[in-house]
Amino acid sequence: MPGPKDVPHVLLINPWIYDFAAYDVWAKPYGLLTLAAIFRHHGVRVSYIDCLDRFHPRAPATDPHARHGRGPYLKTPLPNPPALASVNRTYSRYGIESQWFQESLAAISTPQAPDLILVTSIMTYWYPGVVETIQQLKAAFPHTPVVLGGIYARLWTEHAVSNSGADHVAVDDGRDLFALFKRFTGYEITPEFDFHDLDALPYPAFDLQNKITYIPLLTGRGCPYDCAYCASRFLEPVMIRRSPESVASEIDHWHQKHGVVDFAFYDDALLVHPQRHAWPLFEAIIRKELKLFFHTPNALHIREISARTAQLMFQAGFQTLRLGLETTAFDARRDLDRKVEEEEFRQAVGHLRNAGFRSDQIGAYLLVGLPGQSLAAVQKSIDIVRQAGITPIMAHYTPIPHTRLWESACAASRYDLGSDPIFSNNAIMPCSPDDFSWQVLSRLKQSIHQPIDECE
Repeated sequence: MPGPKDVPHVLLINPWIYDFAAYDVWAKPYGLLTLAAIFRHHGVRVSYIDCLDRFHPRAPATDPHARHGRGPYLKTPLPNPPALASVNRTYSRYGIESQWFQESLAAISTPQAPDLILVTSIMTYWYPGVVETIQQLKAAFPHTPVVLGGIYARLWTEHAVSNSGADHVAVDDGRDLFALFKRFTGYEITPEFDFHDLDALPYPAFDLQNKITYIPLLTGRGCPYDCAYCASRFLEPVMIRRSPESVASEIDHWHQKHGVVDFAFYDDALLVHPQRHAWPLFEAIIRKELKLFFHTPNALHIREISARTAQLMFQAGFQTLRLGLETTAFDARRDLDRKVEEEEFRQAVGHLRNAGFRSDQIGAYLLVGLPGQSLAAVQKSIDIVRQAGITPIMAHYTPIPHTRLWESACAASRYDLGSDPIFSNNAIMPCSPDDFSWQVLSRLKQSIHQPIDECE
């Protein structure tokens, strides 16, 4: 443990992805880099390794500004997990080479090995990449405690405790950070702000990356809706938000100091109560008169898209709009969600087109592979979206524990979903009948010209 005058050292790790497909769609470990910024603010030495780093010094050179910052990860083919041996697709490790990771670990140990290692996790079925990452961390630093947090850790806690190899699995959202830090290092930190006040937190430490090609934005946490397929209500029971002024200041910070022009909103409910939140935020962005591009990969609530909202988004510089439609079976969707009716969908598309958005900028997510869903229902949804003049984007349904649809998913699946998160991989369509073959879905995607980075 560090002595009273020592500066403690924390290493934060974004692990590899192990999957059949993965693509960087403005995705960064927002929570982990927020913790890095908090530690750094309190005088802790912080190191960071991103196993998904597309711009590692030894990676092939790529244009960081292509596709507004998006792009493919490096990929290393691997054998399929034994449980998915029959799946006729190529399983891979996405991210930097293993040797590069080991070299980075060796460099970080000088002059002081880390006192604590924090590893994040995202998709539950990516856990094999988490396990491999922790194994290599343990080999490099056998005496340093490893704490695993993130979405997999919170949704499948017992599995993570039994299988990850971490010394501790954190099930909170990081607000007990300093208590955990003291427990494992003996070093006590007095917090200088209220963790429940999102405006008080420092900006995530995106500057720890080798290259900043875009910035993910989170203007609030939680969602007022309780959709049957979504775990947002479990992960964030209470909706809290930053002030519009705080978000606008962060956008200005990254643009002025790092030249960033692409920003992706990852809120679950960006447009809810627009008079209090989205409108003043967009108006503040417009007043800055900057040439910026905004993207919404996490989907927008269609019901909230009024003529004024659409106009403000267009003026602010929104470039990529994704609508959370999910299905056009409007009469039967109340068991799934209560987000939108058919007329609201058509009105929203009309508002966006009237504001000036091109049809190729607007896409509607359609969930594919829901329990009991037929291929004919998917085709009907695709046809309705195309008739509206925008792009259908098929989003494979992922069964998630702690959601209202979980039991139905388990009953419909040809796999034992509850036994292993690996079976919830949406690439294998675990809740679909045999006519939902990968070949059939690929032909559907090709027929609607779905963007390549949204095909998986």
